[in-house]
Amino acid sequence: MPGESRPNGRKTYSERTRLLDAVNVRLLAELHGDPRLSMSELARRVGMSAPAVTERVQRLERLGVITGYRMDVDPAALGMPVTALVRVAPGPGQLPNVARAAADTPQVVECHRITGEDCFHLKLHAPSIEDMEEILDRFQLFGRTTTSLVVSTPVPLRPLPLPTA
Repeated sequence: MPGESRPNGRKTYSERTRLLDAVNVRLLAELHGDPRLSMSELARRVGMSAPAVTERVQRLERLGVITGYRMDVDPAALGMPVTALVRVAPGPGQLPNVARAAADTPQVVECHRITGEDCFHLKLHAPSIEDMEEILDRFQLFGRTTTSLVVSTPVPLRPLPLPTA
């Protein structure tokens, strides 16, 4: 039936994109620019009442359009200037162990299950190459790793492009 959630409570892709009318796209654009905006300031910027904006934002959160708010911190400022992208090809039966090791390793800030020859793509930060080696050793227990050190980031993490309403 249209509008029903999947078993996990999330709306389907088409159901969520239908929520993106001109007002909701504007709300998302403002929150992209500053996720710390108060509801009253957000309401002022889009020309609506604070309760109406609050209801819309809460609905976007509840339906999984807004999945969270984030704070970006420079890893080097926390003493972790070495960043690496690691591909992991697990050995037979090791898939769950790689996922668990990634979840249990605080230096891993992203872990993606991917297609292709490798099964996982990780992004991690470390204080030094020696520390990076210790982290990588945890994953080499479960399969083959291929590591690329990040030299620079010409396109840092940024918000997704918003659709036009």
